Amino acid sequence: MTTPATPAYPDKIDAAVLKIAGVVVLGAVMSILDITVVSVALPTFQSVFDTSYATVAWTMTGYTLALATVIPMTGWAADRFGTKRLYILALVLFVAGSVLCAFANTIGMLIAFRVLQGLGGGMLMPLGMTIMTRAAGPDRIGRLMAVLGIPMLLGPISGPILGGWLIDTFSWHWIFLINVPIGIAAIIYAQMVLPRDSPSPSESFDFVGMALLSPGLAAFLFGVSSIPEAGTFFAPRPLVATVIGILLIIAFVFHAFRPEHPLLDLRLFKNFRLTISIIAMFMFITAFMGAGLLFPSYFLQVRGESTLMAGLLIAPQGIGAMITMPIAGALTDKLPVGRIVPFGLVLIAIGFGVFTQVEADTSYMVLMSALFVMGLGMGATMMPIMTASLKSLTSHEVARGSTLLNIVQQIGSSVGAALMSVVLTNEIQKSDAAGAAIASNFDPTVADNFSPAYLAQGFIDAAAAFATTFWVALVLILLTFIPVYFLPRKHEESHLLDDDTGAAPPVMMH
Repeated sequence: MTTPATPAYPDKIDAAVLKIAGVVVLGAVMSILDITVVSVALPTFQSVFDTSYATVAWTMTGYTLALATVIPMTGWAADRFGTKRLYILALVLFVAGSVLCAFANTIGMLIAFRVLQGLGGGMLMPLGMTIMTRAAGPDRIGRLMAVLGIPMLLGPISGPILGGWLIDTFSWHWIFLINVPIGIAAIIYAQMVLPRDSPSPSESFDFVGMALLSPGLAAFLFGVSSIPEAGTFFAPRPLVATVIGILLIIAFVFHAFRPEHPLLDLRLFKNFRLTISIIAMFMFITAFMGAGLLFPSYFLQVRGESTLMAGLLIAPQGIGAMITMPIAGALTDKLPVGRIVPFGLVLIAIGFGVFTQVEADTSYMVLMSALFVMGLGMGATMMPIMTASLKSLTSHEVARGSTLLNIVQQIGSSVGAALMSVVLTNEIQKSDAAGAAIASNFDPTVADNFSPAYLAQGFIDAAAAFATTFWVALVLILLTFIPVYFLPRKHEESHLLDDDTGAAPPVMMH
């Protein structure tokens, strides 16, 4: 009688796995950079296409809605067609969308081509997480997920810097054209190093689930994204869209337990560790990513800095995260995440605490130090939570679990952005002087209509509005300690190999 062979996952991350990680990081860098770079270009689009800010904002909203539409079907498609084929298809769609965006000559064309980009970009992150988790094996997920976290941090930091430089030096077309060489390299690289696909074509597609969840998510995110512009949730557009989205999502929840292979496998929530990790992730993303939009806005609106300088001023956050992320990744492979994440949250809370006291003339050294401390906390928080959730899944569940995580992140980011934007806008509107002061930073002629004392008071009021909004973020971070308390604080075995056939991972097969 023989015993099955143990899968040969080495403890150290070897060259073959690093090559696979390189493919995923290239794709992630493209998709995440694109979001932040385009956000910088919105005023330029407004000028070039001679249209309103509300219209050009659809270049961001359309991309987000496309992500929401395609993410739910990514898990099924990965199982059905294979991760390698689907990943390459996603790269092709993203690059094609980038080229078309660069040559758009109307705002309508640009929005349409951004949707095409979003269809590709929406698949890149969940597929990348699936590919890396399967390649790493159960004992190296933390370290490899830390690698994937690098572009998540570099995007928001380098995006404004890169976008500002490209627009100032060349033209807005280059914020899209820069994706072309990176995308082509990623496509060739993926074809060479990703493992050969072994899809499971027996699973049927959940058409009813697709008809409920994708439009439900799109309507919900559209409604939430419309709140800042409307100023209130109860305006017709955000209220109707959000309610329709919620009703469709609820209908999907009732449907999801009927088919054997639903579009989004909600049965995964029976896994307590996964459920707690997802709750913690949602609360953390809502607070941190929502507030992340406020940092550059403060430097632009209150301090009157350029887009390039604002990007440089928030760079310490990324530096801090890059220091702790690989350390936290290595520790996550050895220690329970419940003993790592609380330390990260404490650091983030300290950083937010500093920003709750921000004023119109607060020292840049103080603010950059706070951002650095928050970055240290970020590196020890986000990826360990994601690792904890993925280690609780079997190999066959990874694709569906990655999809679930990405949907939660997308919803959390949108809810956080809407919440912080509404709070900040309402606080600023309490002071006419604040609005005038902010406007003077973008149009110097506005200052001619007001006295220096009036504008000075306006900047004080605007800074106070930001401080109040940071209080909201701090409270959300403190509430995140509740689900984090239930994360495992004792060693738990990974379930990644529970449905493994006993064969070694095919990382060297091309």
